[in-house]
Amino acid sequence: MAAEGGGKEMNEIKTQFTTREGVYKLLTHSEYSRPNRVPFNSQGSNPVKVSFVNVNDQSGNGDRICFNVGRELYFYIYKGVRKAADLSKPIDKRIYKGTQPTCHDFNHLTATAESVSLLVGFSAGQVQLIDPIKKETSKLFNEERNNFKRGSEFSKTRFTKLIIVRLIDKSRVTCVKWVPGSESLFLVSHASGNMYLYNVEHTCGTTAPHYQLLKQGENYSVHTCKSKSTRNPLLKWTVGEGALNEFAFSPDGKFLACVSQDGFLRVFNFDAVELHGTMKSYFGGLLCVCWSPDGKYIVAGGEDDLVTVWSFLDCRVIARGHGHKSWVSVVAFDHYTTSVEESDPMEFSGSDEDFQDPMIHFGRDRANSTQSRLSKRNSTDSRPVSVTYRFGSVGQDTQLCLWDLTEDILFPHLPLSRTRTHTNVMNATSPPAGATIITNTSSNTTNGNNSGANTPGINSLSTTLPRSNSLPHSAGSGGGIGSGIMDSAIATGVSKFATLSLHDRKERHHEKDHKRNHSMGHISSKSSDKLNLLTKTKTDPAKTLGTLLCPRMEDVPLLEPLICKKIAHERLTVLIFLEDCLVTACQEGFICTWARPGKVVSSF
Repeated sequence: MAAEGGGKEMNEIKTQFTTREGVYKLLTHSEYSRPNRVPFNSQGSNPVKVSFVNVNDQSGNGDRICFNVGRELYFYIYKGVRKAADLSKPIDKRIYKGTQPTCHDFNHLTATAESVSLLVGFSAGQVQLIDPIKKETSKLFNEERNNFKRGSEFSKTRFTKLIIVRLIDKSRVTCVKWVPGSESLFLVSHASGNMYLYNVEHTCGTTAPHYQLLKQGENYSVHTCKSKSTRNPLLKWTVGEGALNEFAFSPDGKFLACVSQDGFLRVFNFDAVELHGTMKSYFGGLLCVCWSPDGKYIVAGGEDDLVTVWSFLDCRVIARGHGHKSWVSVVAFDHYTTSVEESDPMEFSGSDEDFQDPMIHFGRDRANSTQSRLSKRNSTDSRPVSVTYRFGSVGQDTQLCLWDLTEDILFPHLPLSRTRTHTNVMNATSPPAGATIITNTSSNTTNGNNSGANTPGINSLSTTLPRSNSLPHSAGSGGGIGSGIMDSAIATGVSKFATLSLHDRKERHHEKDHKRNHSMGHISSKSSDKLNLLTKTKTDPAKTLGTLLCPRMEDVPLLEPLICKKIAHERLTVLIFLEDCLVTACQEGFICTWARPGKVVSSF
């Protein structure tokens, strides 16, 4: 591993690495960056992000790449492992003043060779809809409005002051994504801890929106926009304490996983607006989240330097991975290496009509894809014969880690279906080179019956139980409140719930950037939330440790990375798995392509 060995070897930037599939090689000619290829001075800048889209070009080269570096946004033809990158011919380039791009997302449903819809979030809170092929700007959401304020009658002169205000949210956009299966709906999260649901076909209005409560639960609330005519935002979510750092939709688009600066992973039934389950980081904030291809597992990373694997069906932590030396900035599953062989097809425990009882549709059409449907059966029924989930992570330590999650971790009581040459039982503090997985011999995990609750309890483990995550767990699906509540709230603007007055949320102290090497995050006990009737319950980190929310380190298996390599000089901000390569990016503004084994084109 890159982390092992002497100082020179430890600091060497790797250009290739080997896994059981073969050798992954860095393609230096496929590197994308600013046209001058000069490293970007990243101090004070937002993370470099990358988005891909395929426009179904008949020429066979339909991949397009978008990335931001500082105030600049670039849109290129992505040639991947086939040809060298031509940085002299961007399809579109934009330079912004007074704000910086922070994130972006393509609408894959509407993309064609003549037009693409790209959402761009900004550090000042705006969201812009652009078409980089037509080089057009369609709409700006959460834009600034000019208000005129008169001076006080007690002042010496009566003056009129021009005040520029942002009506919906003043804080930085942390994540923006199109709602799966929709051509017009998109979701935006902010550093304020709020999320907003927009429709590109609706306007935002010229005055600050008024909200009314739709649903609230433990540390979250959802409000609708109260107005005579439908306007943006359609919904406002307030989730947790501090910044909402990232969110991700499940493969079937029915569930939403959110990670926040308060250290919590919260998983919601998106249509029913209900909390399905939660998890707490070992310490510090959670920064990134992703779903497994089948929707059964969620991986989160953050300021505890760990990757944490959470079971969607059991609502519990099933493993942690330790390999990074600093904050984990991105986690992602490799859909092309992950393999699952099941004894029988995965199905819902009831009919489709029983499960499809959503509260919200907003005109969204779902694709009935069996490939990504979530299983609602008890996890003890008909387990896979063989399963290997591959996921990766990159962090501020400039290292890339790849991890294998196998059935001996997922189903510890079942006999192994094949020989594990890399499974060892040993002390986690001194793993030898080549060890892949460290299991806890004292763990005696048992599967309990479904209790019907959606969220696991947070009471401390009983002293009579073994020191493992062995309490009965829940496999609730969320939902079941009734389909009429949301439709009534949106269609008529009149709800049975109390009307709330919205005040601007002040910036919280813990939203400020932590020092890069300071991994012991803190959770602020202060809140500037002014929403009346919203009940916030502070969670003491010391009380969650050792519970289902946050098991102790010795209570769950500890994974060691398959590989751990230093691949950049600056912190890594992107990890994307494609069919013939994987893509990484660092804060210097370099986007690198790593060819999978056997995918290097000889003409390079």
